[in-house]
Amino acid sequence: MNESRELGRALHGWRDRITPEAVGLPAGGVRRAAGLRREELAQLAGLSVDYITRLEQSRATSPSAQVLSALARALRLSAAEREYLYRLAGRPAPGPGQLSTHIPPGVRRLLDQLDGSPLSVHDAAWNLILWNPLWAAVFGDASAQRGRERNIAWRHFAGLPSRVSHAPEQEARFEAAVVADLRAATARYPADAGLRMLINDLRGVSTDFARLWDTGIVGVHESDTKTVHHPDVGTFTFDCDVLTAPGSDLRIVACTATPGSDTAGRLRLLNVIGTQAMTEALDASQQKKAFIPPTSDR
Repeated sequence: MNESRELGRALHGWRDRITPEAVGLPAGGVRRAAGLRREELAQLAGLSVDYITRLEQSRATSPSAQVLSALARALRLSAAEREYLYRLAGRPAPGPGQLSTHIPPGVRRLLDQLDGSPLSVHDAAWNLILWNPLWAAVFGDASAQRGRERNIAWRHFAGLPSRVSHAPEQEARFEAAVVADLRAATARYPADAGLRMLINDLRGVSTDFARLWDTGIVGVHESDTKTVHHPDVGTFTFDCDVLTAPGSDLRIVACTATPGSDTAGRLRLLNVIGTQAMTEALDASQQKKAFIPPTSDR
């Protein structure tokens, strides 16, 4: 079997079965494509249209694991389909001892319906892998961020810019929860080299992280309040709940406002005006329905 040719056929077939409406995109005029156009898949996966074309035409034969992960999310592949995609590309699918960024289709369908609150999805190491337009409007668009810039623990302990502020007691709870959660992740994913490197680098960049890590604290990051300072709309105070997706170690963070509060009013305003510039190619009336995946290095 010619794996490159089969990879192209599989990508084309998976693209054909997804309607624009299913991923929150406007159908828009006469369409020759049975499902998504190449440019729509490129937008959802954060890849160039030319690269999608070359993959489907078997002219690009060695997609990276990052590209495969983005394609699997954009195409909403099942676990078996995702494994087949990696095999056709000549790469091992992430094993049970390694972090997974796979989002089960059922979880994705659920997230598509929750468009009234800022939502983000993270893997077990707290790498940001998915967010909705309202999250981007509140916290800032993460599409240009790469590597460690997408990691919640790294951003906090390395002192990267953030719209979030914590009172001292909140910061203590947040740091303890993140460190405990990362320690638990290392026990579940002992073979993940990226996770081990993250822990090592965090110890080197932050004495606070190293001190907490050396206490041996174990636990999970669950819920707390969060204060976000938006440059145009003002201050938000959210209740943030951390949910674990069934059958995976993905963390879904839902930020909600107390009904009738100033934050609720600002959130309604931002839901109308703040998402329109997130992705110019999306129709403004449809943006609230579309989860925007991270862009790759291509």
